[in-house]
Amino acid sequence: MPIPHDLPAAIDRTLIGESILLLPQDRSGSIAEADPALWLGSGPAPALILHTSGSTGAAKAVALSADALTTSARATERFLAGPGRWYLTLPVNHIAGFQVELRARLAGADPVRSSAPSFTAAAFAEEVAPLLARTDGAPTYTSLVPTQLHRILADPAATKAAAGFTAILLGGAAISPALLTAAEAAGLSIVRTYGMSETAGGCVYDGRPFDGVSVTITDAGTIDLTGPVVAGAYVRIGPDGTITPVDSPALTGSGATRTIHTSDLGRIENGVLSVLGRVDDIIVSGGTNVSPHALEATLLPQWQSHGIAEVLVTSVPDDEWGQRIVALVRLGADPDDAVARLTRSPVELGAHLRGLLPESVGGLLPREVIVVDEIPNRSIGKPDRRRAAETARNVLSSVTEK
Repeated sequence: MPIPHDLPAAIDRTLIGESILLLPQDRSGSIAEADPALWLGSGPAPALILHTSGSTGAAKAVALSADALTTSARATERFLAGPGRWYLTLPVNHIAGFQVELRARLAGADPVRSSAPSFTAAAFAEEVAPLLARTDGAPTYTSLVPTQLHRILADPAATKAAAGFTAILLGGAAISPALLTAAEAAGLSIVRTYGMSETAGGCVYDGRPFDGVSVTITDAGTIDLTGPVVAGAYVRIGPDGTITPVDSPALTGSGATRTIHTSDLGRIENGVLSVLGRVDDIIVSGGTNVSPHALEATLLPQWQSHGIAEVLVTSVPDDEWGQRIVALVRLGADPDDAVARLTRSPVELGAHLRGLLPESVGGLLPREVIVVDEIPNRSIGKPDRRRAAETARNVLSSVTEK
């Protein structure tokens, strides 16, 4: 999305309470400022209002305080190597992109902003070169989503450029172990992040929460996050521009005890959080609960050497199973002969790829595997599981009709 030239100054104004920064719901919208007098809630007006990605339903407007935003930004600096120079390739209407702008502003230098209309490895390699060449010894950072990292690692020039960053924040979607292994082998310094709009961005890095942030696993297995980075409220913006807080059971508490009750499943082992996927994404097939995230993390490392670059697990209705497991895959540059030969037959490709799995991989597996040009993603890089399910239904219906 176009970034107004005065965004850094607008960030300054909102941090000192002179305005409320309003980010658009989609990339085609415009960034705006509102008078703090339009805030109808108790206490100080928020600094920023942005929208959730809408991956689990309708997008919600989230109000974040200046304290939550700057606490998050400073915590990132402490976790990494201090204030540094940033490269921005994420849309600023999402919290991950906005935080790159904020961290750069607090560090005293605007980020290098990608000018490409959409992300490509070639543009990445070209644009980061001058940033890495003129840092004056300052650390260099960028923030990516897994889809972008996949493309970088498929391009030698982009991979070399990425290896020049002091650290690369990686989040926004499930991260496969195979992707991390490939990045490490290429010399990239990856920091896995977990967070959301309601936590002012990532607040758990490499499985460990920021200082002041606590992580709790509920009896239902979902993740609760508590601390000063948590949003003050969801809000409604009226036709007259007024901004009103909206009560929600997902956001509770006040001050440093604010808590976001997420729909993410997780576990904590030795103080390290592992995110296991979303409750909403669980597929029930033949009475068995299947986590798409966990299955993707199992399948991709086994299939990569045969030319599969990405995997997204979904399902289609089935008379016997209720839901039948299906996988969408994107091929790499050099799939093996058998995979290339079977791309037009989801059933045969599924049988072939299942046969490549070791006996240790059990449980329900995809019956059909559908080759797609691109894995369905939302604008920030999160998998679009609704569109994936529609794609699977349409493709398999077409195959059946033939």
